[in-house]
Amino acid sequence: MIAASLPTRRSAEGRLLVVDGRGAITHHARTGFPALVCEGDVVVANDAATLPASLAGTHLRSGQAVEVRLAGRESLRPDDVIRFTAIVFGAGDYRTPTEERLAPPALRPGDVLSLGPLRATVLALLGHPRLVALAFQSPAAEVWESLARHGRPIQYAYVPQPLAIWDTWTQFAALPAAFEAPSAGFFLDWAAIATLRSRGAAFVTLTHAAGISSTGDTALDRRLPLDEPYHIPASTAAAIAACRRTGGRVIAIGTTVVRALEDAARVDGTVRPGHGLATQRIGALTTLRCVHAIVSGTHEPGTSHYELLRAFHDESVLRRIDTEANSRGYRTHEFGDSIMLECGHHLAQDQLSARAS
Repeated sequence: MIAASLPTRRSAEGRLLVVDGRGAITHHARTGFPALVCEGDVVVANDAATLPASLAGTHLRSGQAVEVRLAGRESLRPDDVIRFTAIVFGAGDYRTPTEERLAPPALRPGDVLSLGPLRATVLALLGHPRLVALAFQSPAAEVWESLARHGRPIQYAYVPQPLAIWDTWTQFAALPAAFEAPSAGFFLDWAAIATLRSRGAAFVTLTHAAGISSTGDTALDRRLPLDEPYHIPASTAAAIAACRRTGGRVIAIGTTVVRALEDAARVDGTVRPGHGLATQRIGALTTLRCVHAIVSGTHEPGTSHYELLRAFHDESVLRRIDTEANSRGYRTHEFGDSIMLECGHHLAQDQLSARAS
């Protein structure tokens, strides 16, 4: 696949590769997505706005330059912006591919990082020289202000021009909570949402603190995704419950929505409103309890996003998706094309239930 290198969120030329529950593949214009949604379905998107989570600064003990990428926090409370999990790089910025980035100076607990107007203390190393727990030395209001003035969006080398923060927001972005853009929702605009509703489907949102997609370090990437907080509104939980009563499909816009809904449903299959912390890793061994279909960007094998797709279809189907996408020049990464997978495992369960009855 070809890396999408321009920050065009709703490209008119965007394409959608669709895989049904039996593994059959068809190709569509991405603008045709609402026509694939049926009456009674519920479409769930992540409304998290993206934080300016990349901070350039200095490791005071050594005097060396660093880049800190905020990568996790324990909750979505507005005052909970003091302690973070973070990835630390050495000198450089997004223009160098992450796998080629310099290591940071040797970090140890108690080290202080000067990050523009902020200072942060390293609390602990989390099993890797680049992964730390840190705490800002300022109150929450000052942290918010300083992130806005000094931070910039986390970015990767395949997009050469600097991103503005609004390049990373969906049209329905709300609470600033994501560390990287919940980019699966980029293609949705208010006209598309109105069309979904006119077809008898529901459109609802949740807030999930989408984490980083790559660190450039193989060992560290294997630990992704990190724990991610989320919030499911009562209206969203009610829409999902109504959908399931009437036999509709729950269609997740993005891997973060799958992770939040499946975490919320993992006790008994019921999605309840409220706050949670997604700690599970979804993959080939996961039995989905809530989500029937996912719309996502195109992802490369080996990434945590790609591994999540294994919960929807087996390896043979995913290989065919890769072959089709590569042969047709689909664009990958957050500003690229999209795929929609119906869950083949749900279909099998439904057929078994029908036979039993």
